[in-house]
Amino acid sequence: MHLFELARPVPARRKRMTRVEVAVPGALALLASMPSVPALLLGRRNDVLAWNPLGHALVAGHLGFTDPDDPATRPNQMRLLFLDPHTRELHRDWADEAASAVASLRYVAGQYPDDRTLAELVGELSMNNREFARLWAKHDVRLCSSGTKRLHHPQVGDLDLHYEVLHLPDSNGQRLLTHTAVAGSAAADALALLR
Repeated sequence: MHLFELARPVPARRKRMTRVEVAVPGALALLASMPSVPALLLGRRNDVLAWNPLGHALVAGHLGFTDPDDPATRPNQMRLLFLDPHTRELHRDWADEAASAVASLRYVAGQYPDDRTLAELVGELSMNNREFARLWAKHDVRLCSSGTKRLHHPQVGDLDLHYEVLHLPDSNGQRLLTHTAVAGSAAADALALLR
């Protein structure tokens, strides 16, 4: 798929993708209807457009809950992963998480080659984090839609959570990232405590 995107003929006029992303209202309603599932609404550039309270508590309790509401304070999942020490400590397998995230970002970059804001994000991360620059230079491309995240949360300890990325139709790259635990597991108990 990625090679097809790169090889397709370029239209005479390409639309530049630089405007600020706005959360799809239906996705916000879906996010609010899932209080027991940690979830985030991500934009195509990995900006956190919204999160539910449990999603916020799981991945970014050190940030303000309303930070995604304002583009000036909106967290970006890639910046958090590579530049924020709290987020780095959250991932027990940080190197694997980082490699998957960069490969997925490269996939998105292939879909939106004229997105200047996305190119600026890649440049910023390349300049400020050697590991990001090394991973970006590998040219791995992967769409990461599901898997396991092994976390160490500062309040509830170790959690092994399954994640699913739900790509929203007609949303210009927005997706819902959900985390679930096996019923009756220690991770399920930890999420209940976090809630």
